[in-house]
Amino acid sequence: MGYKIINKVKLNDTVTKMVVLAPNVARHAKAGQFIILKVDEVGERIPLTINDTDKEKGLVTIIYQIVGLTTKKLDKLNIGDEIMDFVGALGKPTNLDNVTRALVIGGGVGSAIAYPICKALFEKGVYVDGLLGFRNKDLIIQYDEFKSHTNNLYIYTDDGSNGNKGFVTTDLAKLIDENKYDEVFVIGPLIMMKMVSLITKEKGVKTTVSMNPLMIDGTGMCGCCRVVVDGVMKFACVDGPDFDGHKINFDEMILRNKMYQEIERKKYSDNCNLFKK
Repeated sequence: MGYKIINKVKLNDTVTKMVVLAPNVARHAKAGQFIILKVDEVGERIPLTINDTDKEKGLVTIIYQIVGLTTKKLDKLNIGDEIMDFVGALGKPTNLDNVTRALVIGGGVGSAIAYPICKALFEKGVYVDGLLGFRNKDLIIQYDEFKSHTNNLYIYTDDGSNGNKGFVTTDLAKLIDENKYDEVFVIGPLIMMKMVSLITKEKGVKTTVSMNPLMIDGTGMCGCCRVVVDGVMKFACVDGPDFDGHKINFDEMILRNKMYQEIERKKYSDNCNLFKK
């Protein structure tokens, strides 16, 4: 017996929100944790962050970008269909203790990971500002959810199509100076998290980043999700996914991701050439 899909909403052309009936996961899940799902018997395992939960109804919300075979297969499922495996909650929850004024930053689809942190902090009575970045206004997701769980919400787009052109780093130093945050939470592309962490380090503000490297088993056995933190090898699935942004070796992570992307491009090219023969 699988996990029934209760709701499904297209947030934009490449991003989908799905609500799944998974009572055990919903009961234990906290902000920052993730699940690993397997669509069917021949599918691969992929990690997805828990975007929201309804503990009373046993519902878990996930948001995913349609970028590979598994997310394409997942997106073909509809309300009433079932996902074969839906395992969680995995990883360590985001530490929200001793936070009185927070800035939560999300980049692109990484904003789906930022939202549960905003919500958890806001419901604890913490002063929370949200700072989001997208390529254009059509890619903005969960605006209403962020708006209702932040004291102030700032959204920038690369092309300025929402009337506010820039990046999450554009006014970051100014926001820190004006609001005296005691912690910044950052989720998004590696280069974005690196640049934000450089600014917050200069400002002396504690910074937590959520790492989302390659992951297979979610138990630390495969070693794919390794992250170098303060010169020590860690595993995002069991030691994280949250780490001190000032201690992450972002350059090593960016280089390893580029190597993987090159391998994937070559595999795709080789497969295409086989069909041409």
